[in-house]
Amino acid sequence: MAPDPTPAASGPGRVRPGLRRLSSSLRSQLLLWLLVPLAGMAVLDTWSSYREAEHTATLVQQRLLLGAARMIGQQAQYQDDSVQVVVPPAALELFAGPQSDRVYYRITRGNGELLLGYPELPDPPHAPAAEEAVYFDTQQNGVPVHAVAFAQPLLGAPEQAPLHILVAQTLNSRNALTSEVWRRLVWRQGAVLGLMALLLGLGLRRGLQPVLALRDQMLQRRPGSLEPLAPGRTPTELAPLVDAVNDYATRLDHHMSAHSRFIADAAHQLRTPLTVLNTQVVYALRTTEPAARQEALQATLGTVQHGMRLVNQLLSFSLAEASQGQARQQEPMDLARCAQDVLEALATLADQRDIDLGFETEGGPFHVRASPRLLHELCANLLDNALRYTPPGGRVTLRVMGHVDSVELQVEDNGPGIPATEREQVFERFYRLNNRQSDGCGLGLAIVREIANASQAQITLDDAPGAHGLLVRLVFPACAA
Repeated sequence: MAPDPTPAASGPGRVRPGLRRLSSSLRSQLLLWLLVPLAGMAVLDTWSSYREAEHTATLVQQRLLLGAARMIGQQAQYQDDSVQVVVPPAALELFAGPQSDRVYYRITRGNGELLLGYPELPDPPHAPAAEEAVYFDTQQNGVPVHAVAFAQPLLGAPEQAPLHILVAQTLNSRNALTSEVWRRLVWRQGAVLGLMALLLGLGLRRGLQPVLALRDQMLQRRPGSLEPLAPGRTPTELAPLVDAVNDYATRLDHHMSAHSRFIADAAHQLRTPLTVLNTQVVYALRTTEPAARQEALQATLGTVQHGMRLVNQLLSFSLAEASQGQARQQEPMDLARCAQDVLEALATLADQRDIDLGFETEGGPFHVRASPRLLHELCANLLDNALRYTPPGGRVTLRVMGHVDSVELQVEDNGPGIPATEREQVFERFYRLNNRQSDGCGLGLAIVREIANASQAQITLDDAPGAHGLLVRLVFPACAA
């Protein structure tokens, strides 16, 4: 069967990387947030421009209507006890244009007598005073028109009431002028908006050059390189990001260095028991004496047990180190119950070493927030460490005390203790006191400190009462059950 030539990434429901980069482009988002308000202002200005264009066209029409009304009024005369009114051609030529507008007029005396024009023209909202013009919108034969009512005084007439001249025009020319003025304004605003978008795009491209340069600097780095970024001409806004990246690189470098040292130390620690184990197995295979072979096998068993304990402690340390910052894996735990379970598990070891193992509680409750597995490892390492360094016939006491806002765990022994000058160093991995004869691996207290840090507990080493032995204190924040 021939392979499908269509890439999987182009199938339905998938987003191509280029589109994803475009949708999350900082430049596009900035340009969008700048253009959207400008477009909104342009729409508002366009509506305002249309209203302004309509107002301008209305003013032009009103000037023409008033001019025609005045020309008609100036031609009116009172002769032979009658009013003579004619509509001069110039009054109607004012409205000449490409649009086919209709012009209507009506001239009446003050008493309402029709002198000339269209009698069906609607009356204005109110009668104008002398030399006053009243503009209004109305309809003539069902067609919208804009009209002016003008009061023209008539010289020589016995009555004082002026002539009422009404001139109306359809709206074709006014609408055409409105559209023409508005169209020009819209084109001008569109050109301005397009030019602003172009300038903003160029400005954003120029302004984002430091970000792109920082990206290029990161992409050009060698794999595994943790060198700090060169600040160069970094803008003020990007300086915190560069500082954060450099700080993270420094912390990551320390972390990776610690891991490298841990792997090297673990390899060194495992190499010794494996070498001894190889020697013991070879000796057991070569010897023909049953007693010597049995002795070699017993030694081999001890070496295997020591290696297993070392591997278990390495795994415990790695687990404790990886648990830093993983508070979601913690839950309320009864520290006294956990300590009692560990004490029961190690009672056999204490009996083998002829050590008096005791357990005490004081106050309560004893609930702390911690990982169940790590809390068990902490108690086990503390108690195992005390049992291994306390000489036969000694005493080890495990004590849990509950306070108002804390819970304290104490492990007290009457062994050789730890000098005050070395109490900080014993928390380092694989550190062992020079004068100690023990099968310990040097990881017990390092594991304890890692777990204590993960559980927000404070650990201190002091002399046991009577200045003989060691007293380990761990103070946990108390929590609700």
